[in-house]
Amino acid sequence: MNKVLIVIDMQNDFIDGALGTKEAMGILPDVIQKIKDFEGNIIYTRDTHKKDYLSTQEGKYLPVEHCIEGTYGWELQKDIKQLMEDTKSTVYNKNTFGSKELAQQLVKMNENKPVEEIELIGLCTDICVISNALTIKTFLPEVKISVDAKCCAGVTPESHQNALNAMKMCQIQIID
Repeated sequence: MNKVLIVIDMQNDFIDGALGTKEAMGILPDVIQKIKDFEGNIIYTRDTHKKDYLSTQEGKYLPVEHCIEGTYGWELQKDIKQLMEDTKSTVYNKNTFGSKELAQQLVKMNENKPVEEIELIGLCTDICVISNALTIKTFLPEVKISVDAKCCAGVTPESHQNALNAMKMCQIQIID
């Protein structure tokens, strides 16, 4: 079975840094276990901003510097980073919520060998997870796309649940 796991933005700033939450810290053991147990291709993303972040449109709406390229906060959490390096997995640096490059790579993978399922986990459910899930759904409408709810956390528990509900309405399977 050709399955792909997408690990979205499991970076220090989103776990216990500038935008960290107790919910993000709480999913860490499940995320690590999911990565260890997954049989298939694993791809990672990193939210990536430059020093001029506060002058960008996103910076105006969310005026909290985070995931500035090259900083500790930008790096993947240490255990996840080690798993990524051990498996020589691909990581996409993205300066937007969703990654067009990731979706295009998945299309190429699917052309070479049909992908049966793409599963997403990570942070934040209500921003980058939903954006990538819907972007991938747009590029690969016939591939099963799922999100493991216990391996995701949102900005708030309410916005996490709202994002899961929205994805479900867009025919993305939610694993509880």
